[in-house]
Amino acid sequence: MKIALGTDHAGYELKERIKQHLIEKEHEVKDFGTYSAESCDYPDFIYPAALAVAKGECDRAIVMGGSGNGETIVANKVRGIRCAICWSEEGARLSRAHNDANAISIGAWTVPVELALKMIDVWLTTPFDGGRHARRVQKIKALDKCSLEPLPARRA
Repeated sequence: MKIALGTDHAGYELKERIKQHLIEKEHEVKDFGTYSAESCDYPDFIYPAALAVAKGECDRAIVMGGSGNGETIVANKVRGIRCAICWSEEGARLSRAHNDANAISIGAWTVPVELALKMIDVWLTTPFDGGRHARRVQKIKALDKCSLEPLPARRA
């Protein structure tokens, strides 16, 4: 699987550890930066990582920052991205099984490295359940198409 990575300075060390882990698991990694712990602005690195997934250049994205919140917000600005912020293995599993998340956000200040690696392994190997969840994901995709328009009519 080809994985896009993006982070700011707060997540730099975590990104480097995740990159090593992914390579050891024989994934292809596209690193969108940052490339040091020097202060920087996360949208500059998160948006291109998410865009690579939306364009089909990468299969999934892992984005990081201090809390992971801003990174989630930026990734979700890209049409076609369903980025979930996760703090547990179960959250990572459910983001795939129920939401077909194609991006995950991790807070380097809130999630220990070993837990982050376990979450990523779960997230990368969990399939989308489909079923009733497919209808909901389709509605999210529809919102991508009309994100500047009123919400679609609600069915009973």
